Amino acid sequence: MSDAIYPWQQEAWQQLQLLRTRMPHAILFHGAGGTGKADFIERFAQSLLCEAVQPDGHACGACASCGWFLQHNHPDYRRVRPEALEDELPGEGDEGEGETKKTAKASKAPSKEIKIEQIRNLSDFMNISTHRQGLRVVVLYPAEALNLPASNALLKTLEEPPPGTVFLLSSNSLDRLLPTILSRCRKFALPMPSHAQALAWLKAQGVADADSWLREQGGAPLTALAQSEVGNRDELEVLLQMLARPSVEAALRAAEKLHKLPLSGQVSCLQRWLYDVISYKLAGNIRYYPRYQKELAQLAGKVHVSRLLAALKRANERRAIADHPLSPKLFLEDMLLDYAACCA
Repeated sequence: MSDAIYPWQQEAWQQLQLLRTRMPHAILFHGAGGTGKADFIERFAQSLLCEAVQPDGHACGACASCGWFLQHNHPDYRRVRPEALEDELPGEGDEGEGETKKTAKASKAPSKEIKIEQIRNLSDFMNISTHRQGLRVVVLYPAEALNLPASNALLKTLEEPPPGTVFLLSSNSLDRLLPTILSRCRKFALPMPSHAQALAWLKAQGVADADSWLREQGGAPLTALAQSEVGNRDELEVLLQMLARPSVEAALRAAEKLHKLPLSGQVSCLQRWLYDVISYKLAGNIRYYPRYQKELAQLAGKVHVSRLLAALKRANERRAIADHPLSPKLFLEDMLLDYAACCA
């Protein structure tokens, strides 16, 4: 079962086994998004419920408990995550990244928050005896999706944890969680894979142009894989060409071609591009788009850092509303014209 986790998680898995002798009531796994934290904690949850755990700590995959777990109906296991992730297949949706799928019957967009009702629904589960005289396990991710009422409800549970219950939480951003929740969890860092590790894994999945996809997603292999499957390289190039050679005309043309595509991904692309311009200007480094080194260097040489930082701040603000714009085309035009003015 050692292949049940990603190659870059092997050492972390071994370290995690040291906690089994004195299991904390709550473990908060944290690290960069798109690296497989959700899959990792679900594998650990299965191993905690397994009735014949292997010497390396992995679940056996053959006992009755493993059978129930793999069929998603284990009576001593609960998973809490936003509605927006519930339409995804097992193994997808690492901590809420990427585009979520919507059912054809949905009358409104599924919530991206974890709500108080979801936390309250755990009460009956935690107050009855376990079915196999073992642990109860609650997996919750991404923890930053907890809205304030849900956070407070979870905090009360963590302050007085029911016996025999283990909470496994996952987060990309510890600074977005209540300090009181942080203080009641054992924090466990999960690693970012090296570029070589992530690249080798992507190539093994058959991803073409794996190096570019990986760099453009900041080294996060699962996000790179997801984008390579749904992303359109030609459409991405339209945006990158506009960012490389900004003008009013190029901004309007790009907005006309791209406004029907998900805006959040385009804002993220602009954010990464600006990071590269700033990084090249200050340190001569390029992280996301090395194939555009010449254009990035030219922009870094002519635009003052204060203007770049202001543009990045505005891009960050736009990212917060990109999922619900009043007019996608006007949103994109405004963003790209603003960038073109910054670089003029």
